[in-house]
Order: sequence, then structure tokens, then C-alpha cells
Amino acid sequence: MDHAAARALMVEQHIAPRHISDPRVLDAMRSVPRHLFIPEANRDLTYRDGPVGIGRGQTISQPYLVAYMSQMMVVGPGTKVLEIGTGSGYQAAILAHMGATVYSVEILPDIAERAATTLAESGYTSVHLKVGDGLYGWEEKAPFDRIIVTASPAGIPHPLPQQLRQGGFMLVPTGDRKEQMLYRYTRRPHEWVQDSLTPVLFVPMTGDVSEG
Repeated sequence: MDHAAARALMVEQHIAPRHISDPRVLDAMRSVPRHLFIPEANRDLTYRDGPVGIGRGQTISQPYLVAYMSQMMVVGPGTKVLEIGTGSGYQAAILAHMGATVYSVEILPDIAERAATTLAESGYTSVHLKVGDGLYGWEEKAPFDRIIVTASPAGIPHPLPQQLRQGGFMLVPTGDRKEQMLYRYTRRPHEWVQDSLTPVLFVPMTGDVSEG
């Protein structure tokens, strides 16, 4: 397969026509080798617009959703991002390609190890991984300009908002296994501003921190 051509077609058919216009996002989606972040047995599904299993009940999100969340993150060179749920590492790679420095937390050691290997082999050295319960965030690296949660908690894990700088925001999908909404929470000096973005469906988040 000509993977570069497949990525270009993916952008042309599934991403650009759906109001994804940030040139950094489009360039990242055309450039990051998505197939390398998918187990070989499933690579024939790489460039369809749907999620693909990566093992242990986890998935790599559909290309459009990755592009949409990346556009909503509004990152560029120097943006410091906390990602909760490394998964395949693909979302982190897209953000890194856009210039962000990404600190990503994955609860499953084998999934984290595979993502770390793929990211290193793909040259994304600005992504830093650790194995742990993402519901606690990565306190020693805080504050962050952005936080992105790529699994669905029942509510907002209370440690995460405290790790966001003033004026920063986080994207979090919340809900049950059948119905979820992606929210943006922006930290203001004396309040939090919540915006509903789009219906989504992510795998449930695991961990032991109650919502705040």
C-alpha cells in the first residue's frame, strides 16, 4: 500500500470536507504514519473512518475524531499538553507533529510500552509517557496549557482541573457506554466555563479517583 497516498485520500474524503480547516491539523493527518500505530493484523482498516482495535479492549479513534479534537485543542509550538489515555500513541503523535510537547499517561503497561516504541521509532521525541492512573494526571509536570482525555470518565476527575493553568482548557468526554458528550472546560480566574462540543463514544476510563 502507498500509505502516503492513503493518508492524503483519508484527509480529502473524511476530514477536510467536515470543517477541519486548521492547516497544522491537515498536515499532521497527512504526515503521521497512522498504520504504524495499529497492530499488523488490523492494518487493512487503517484509513477507513472508524475506530480500530489495538488490543486489551482499547481502540485507536476514527481519523475524523482525532482531527476534530486536535483542531479544538488549538496547539502549536511550545504548547504543553497533558494527555490522559495514551492508547496507541497516535493522538499524541498528531499533537506533537503540530508542535506541542505532550505528557501522556497510560494505565495499561503493555499498551504504554507498545505506544512508546512506536512513537520513538516514528521520531516523536516531544511525547513523554508514563504508566499510571491517568485520573491523577501528572502533577509534577503541571501546570499544562491543555489537557485532553481520550477515554470516558463518569465525571471530571478532581485532580485534573488543578493541573491546568489559568486560561487553559481541557477536552473531556463524559457519559455512559451508549451516550457521551465531548465537553471543553476553560479555566478562568474565578470560574470554569463549560462548552458542549459534539456527541462521541469512547471506551470507559478506568481508575480509582472520584469525580470532583
